[in-house]
Formats: sequence, structure tokens, C-alpha cells
Amino acid sequence: MILASKAEIAAHTAAGWWGTETTSARFRANAAATPDRLAVADPPNREEIDGTAPKRLTYRELQDLADSIATGFLDAGLKKGDVVAVQLPNTADLVAVYFAAWRIGLIVTPFPVQWRAHELGDVLNFVGAKAAVTARSIRGHDHGAMFAELKAKCPALSHVFISGETAWPAADTKRLDALPQADANEAATICWTSGTEARPKGVPRSHNHWMIAGVACADAAQLQPGDAVLNPFPLVNMAAIGGCFMPWLLTGGTLVQHHPFDLPVFLRQLVGEKIAYTVAPPAVLTMLLKEEKLMASLDFSHVRSIGSGSAPLSPWMVKTWQEQYGLPIVNIFGSNEGTCLISGAGDVPDPEERAQFFPRFGVKGLQWPAKIAGAVETKLIDLQTGEEITKPGKPGELLIKGATLFAGYFRAGDGGGPADAIDKDGFFRTGDVFEIAGPGNRYYRFVERAKDIIIRGGMNISPGEIDGLLAGLPKIKEAAVVGYADPVMGERICAVAVPADGETLTLDDIRNHLAKADIAAYKLPERLELAPALPRNPLGKVLRRELRSMIGE
Repeated sequence: MILASKAEIAAHTAAGWWGTETTSARFRANAAATPDRLAVADPPNREEIDGTAPKRLTYRELQDLADSIATGFLDAGLKKGDVVAVQLPNTADLVAVYFAAWRIGLIVTPFPVQWRAHELGDVLNFVGAKAAVTARSIRGHDHGAMFAELKAKCPALSHVFISGETAWPAADTKRLDALPQADANEAATICWTSGTEARPKGVPRSHNHWMIAGVACADAAQLQPGDAVLNPFPLVNMAAIGGCFMPWLLTGGTLVQHHPFDLPVFLRQLVGEKIAYTVAPPAVLTMLLKEEKLMASLDFSHVRSIGSGSAPLSPWMVKTWQEQYGLPIVNIFGSNEGTCLISGAGDVPDPEERAQFFPRFGVKGLQWPAKIAGAVETKLIDLQTGEEITKPGKPGELLIKGATLFAGYFRAGDGGGPADAIDKDGFFRTGDVFEIAGPGNRYYRFVERAKDIIIRGGMNISPGEIDGLLAGLPKIKEAAVVGYADPVMGERICAVAVPADGETLTLDDIRNHLAKADIAAYKLPERLELAPALPRNPLGKVLRRELRSMIGE
């Protein structure tokens, strides 16, 4: 499955954004160069996750395991272009399965471990998966039994491999080496959006699509050859594959796996494994800064930078990490489809600006140090008229095209998503609302997903902006705002907050804190609801639809 036109391949290859090396070839090159270097380390609590003792594999050992699995795939009759479904926690085995599949040209479609038969059955049939790899049990759920039942309901699914139970054969390297060379423009994965549609949308991405995403993140993170990367996000989509896995692959260091997110384990790995780069949700980074005794006990000397995103960042949080701990926070805005805005210290040195702004990559007349800057083209369009926005302060939908962008949804127009997601000029309509802002109008500022904007008395309000400001209130552990219906104003703002330990929180506390930030009065919350925790997805992003349910909307 080639995922680009000949003209697009030629243009991106000539520009140096795409090449001929596949992910599998890059991994084998790393293994040949540093066979005895630690390649991947399991979560230390893996036994609690899937009942298996933690593994630590060198590049030689990881390659041997991957080749063994690849040989097993061939013995089962799988061939280039077949789809293999994978539902495993973040472990060394998951990494080995990926490289095994890519070694023989299979397309990996990974699923979050939280998905059950209801979500899996439809998608497995829709994508035509020929095989699946899972664990017997993950966090107490019998995935082996679940897939045995799914196999009977999915005609194409001929094989289910159980990690830890399936006896993989000895690696047949001669047979593997004799296979036809894969094309870097062929599909490597089909990941799934977490949208609100009845079925998630499949996003095919080629080896080249993933390589350029890795270049962008490794560059912004200032990664160096041999660095250790800590991956705390499920290895199923852009956040983990593009944000951690690919940067690790490109720099040939150590990938330290973590799953599910457990703060004490995460911190132990961060320090003990001498991590150079990791990613963490904004809420976690904010919370850590409020634990001064804990922070004083941690050694961050090996950490070079930390990535964050999926929700607006607090300027206070980014500034405090940089000024008190010498760690720049990389602000990342991405999607499975290939949206790629990254605000690193090289492009945006001021931490408070970096929290709020993204470089306008690919806009004529604007130059940036980032390697990714010339690989994409971006613009904003008016939500009503579709006309391009060139002046600051007017919200518009972000459109993007270029080397990072996917070629269209899997089976688009046939139940797999809109066929017109990419317009006639090659731009993808992201559904994300930004505005031109910042010094010299050189930046984009995220406003909100179009569907999440609060409209109060005709005024558009970004919940994310208010969330970021609330993060600096000491009485709050975490907070987010959401709109609720009002017969006069259309919507008003409700703050849902988790008070800090031992604190009493009132609506006046919140309004007074926000008033000090000198924001418009119409953005001040008019209702407060307290909660033990905020609902979040696996990436740490607040689920506003669940917030609405919590407050009775």
C-alpha cells in the first residue's frame, strides 16, 4: 500500500524530507552498530501488568527476538501487505512485534489495551486483520479469551498469537534476508483516531511519514546519539510512536517503557535510567512543581528536556521548570493525521511564549531553526467563509500540508471517514482553531477544537486558555472549565476543580485569581463544581464531554 503519489514522493525525496530507509532497516543498522547497547527496558512493574518478569534487551537480543517473531509470522502464512492487529502494554515484546512485522512488510494496527470486544470486533473486520498479537492477561482482563471469541466472529482473522505463550520458532535470518525489500512509502501502521464517530477513523502512515515525525521531535528535544528516552504514553498513536519511539529509533539509544502512568514508577525510571528526554501531560508537570519536597529529592542532571502537549500549557508551569530546574519544556501539538507544530527552546527561547505559541511553520517570509520548518506548509482559514486569515487575533481553522501529512483515511468514504479530509490543494483541515499572535505575528496560538469553544453572549471563549491560568492557583490540584447552557447568554462557564490537599476552594478564589491575570470579565467562571479527579484520556487530555456529564449538562 503506497501512501503517496509519484509526484509527492519525488518532491519530498528531492527536498530531503523522505528517503528510502524503512523503520526496520534503521533498526537493523542500529543493531549492527551497537549490538551490546541496551535497546529497550520494560516497566519495572511489568509483572503487575501482564504477569511477566521485566526484560532488558540489548540491540542484539531485541533483533533476535524480532527475527524469531517474524519467522513465526511467515510460518503462519502472513505475507507483505497483510494487517496484523496488536494489543499489548508498553513492553519490550511490543517493540519486538513492531520490528518483526515491518521486517516482512506487514502493516501494524495497534489498539489501546483498554479496548474491549465492542470496540475491537468492528475495527478488526473493517481493516481485515489477518492476525493478532496480544497477552493472555493485561491488568486482570483475559485478553486471550477475548481474542479467541473475536476470532470466531472475524472471518479474516486466522491467527491469534499470545505473547509469553506462543512458542516462536528459531529465527530464519536467511529466509528473512531473502524477502523483497520494502518501500519506505508503503504503509507501516494504521492507527486509530479517538473521535466521536461510531467507528474510529483509521490513519495509515508510511515509514517515511513516521521518520519525518521522529526528526521533528528529536530535533526539538535536542536528542543526541545514544540518549535514553522514557515513553509513558501507550505505543499506539502519534504521541508515543512519533514523540518517543521514532526519536529513539533515529538516535539509537535506549527506549525505557512505562505503562500505565504511575507517578512514583515514572520518577524512579526518570532518575534511575538516566533519561535524557521524556514526555508528560501538562497536569503532571504542574502537579510536580507544587510538590517542592519531592522535587528537591530528585536528580534531573541527565534530563535535557521534557515534551508536553495534548492540552494548553500553563505559562507559569513552563517558566518554573526552566528557571528553577533548568529544563526547557517542548510544547507539542500533533495528531495521527500528521499535524506537526512544535515549539522548542531553539525556536521560542522565552518559556512563557513557548507555552502559548507555536512557530508558523511553512509560512512564506518566516524562518525557523527547526528542521521540520520547511517540510510543511500551514495556514488559517475563516470558519465561515473559508478565506485565508493573515491578520492577528482572528480565530480560524488550521490547515496543513507537507511531508508529515497522511494521504487520507483508511477506506475513506466507505465508512472510514470523510473522503474530502484533504482538499484539492493538498491541505488537511485539522478541526483545530488557532489565531495569529505573539511578537511580530510570527506565531500561532491555539484557541480550541472548534466543537469545544464556549460561546457566551456571542463571544468565543477558549476553555484551554482558562485551564492554563487556573494551573497557577496554589489551592488547586487540577482544574478545567466547560460551558453550560444558559437561556440568556447561550452558555456560561463552569470550573470543575480538584482542591489541593487540605484546601478549601470557593468560586471567589477562582475569579479573584483569574482577575489578577487581567483577562476579560466575560471569561470568568460563574459556577464551581468540586471533583475528586478530572476525567482524562490515556494521554492526559481532559475529556470535556465527560465534564459536561459531571455537571449535569
